[in-house]
Amino acid sequence: MQQIVAITLLNLRNIPSRLGTSLVIIVGIAGVVAVLVSMLSMVRGFDQTLKGTGSDNRALILSAGVLSELSSTIVRDAVPLLREMPGIRRGADGAPQVSAELMVITELKRGVGTQRASVNVALRGVEPAGLAMRPEIKLVEGRLFQAGLREVIVGRAAQSQFDGVNVGAKLQFRGSEWTVVGLFDSGRDAHESELWTDADTARSAFGRSGASSILVELDGAGGLATLQAAVRGDSRLQVDVQTERDYFSGQSKNFTDNIGRLTGIVATIMAIGALFGALNTMYSAVSTRQTEIATLRAIGFGGAPVVVSVLAEAVLLALAGGVLGAVISYVLFNGMTVSTLGQNFTQVAFSFAVTPELLVRGLVWAVAIGLLGGLLPAIQAARMPVIDALRAA
Repeated sequence: MQQIVAITLLNLRNIPSRLGTSLVIIVGIAGVVAVLVSMLSMVRGFDQTLKGTGSDNRALILSAGVLSELSSTIVRDAVPLLREMPGIRRGADGAPQVSAELMVITELKRGVGTQRASVNVALRGVEPAGLAMRPEIKLVEGRLFQAGLREVIVGRAAQSQFDGVNVGAKLQFRGSEWTVVGLFDSGRDAHESELWTDADTARSAFGRSGASSILVELDGAGGLATLQAAVRGDSRLQVDVQTERDYFSGQSKNFTDNIGRLTGIVATIMAIGALFGALNTMYSAVSTRQTEIATLRAIGFGGAPVVVSVLAEAVLLALAGGVLGAVISYVLFNGMTVSTLGQNFTQVAFSFAVTPELLVRGLVWAVAIGLLGGLLPAIQAARMPVIDALRAA
């Protein structure tokens, strides 16, 4: 053990003399970790936004077999039947806690000057119960829309991403003018990327009947099972029922899976490049130290201390690169808000989330690259013939 400590410390003290070649490892691995952590933080942020939307105490009813509210159509005649289903909580006035909602696509502008582009944004028509059932929706500016008037309230994330949606702004939808009368906050969930209005006003303006989805508040722990059983038992209804949280969690799956695979491919390609850089650097370090290593071997140092000293150098340099990459990704991306096309073809705003778990994952990649990059040069150093190395000097 004393030999290992002595030769390792000696090796590490000599790193400044090889700073130029050492930077190859540091910079290469910093790039790998920065890209890996940044892309994963995008996935994590999007996943947190959707999975943080909704509640297990509320259920969403969609037409059978569809994956999103925009694809769902619940016919007008089915809405009164669904309102009276068992498993739905009733309020103090005896009315079922139900909101038959309409989701339609509208367009807003984003960008500056000639770069302004139209992007798809969801307009949600909600009933009064829909607001009452969502205590997380908080009006932070202006007032609520009024039934019968073409007024909307805008999510905070939508306001930050799109142009001309401040309180008092006029929007053009379907050839008519709508007024932004309020701004709401919903705790950075997916609803903050939407515009909300009165459900009946939306149906009239967009020529729709029925609903895209029906939000209900469940009657206790067994409410979901009761409601699902009642729906299955009525042949007039062709709908599916799931908790609101399960619905939004499912919306994130395709995106997170695809980006996760892409991240793995990109990070692996970059890691291979960094690995070859580490190999070249460590082979060069061993070559310049061959006389030193041979001398140590000649005076009684074993092969194991030599292997450990080379690996320690490689891991230390890799760890330095990993820390640099982690810092870069945290400073540049943590909390950065962007928007992307969700599974339902509307813009969803979310923030990158560079979490401690992702930073640790990046450092693990860095150490793994360092170990792999230092292993072969370390073995070569330990197996170097002492006489040949001293003669070459």
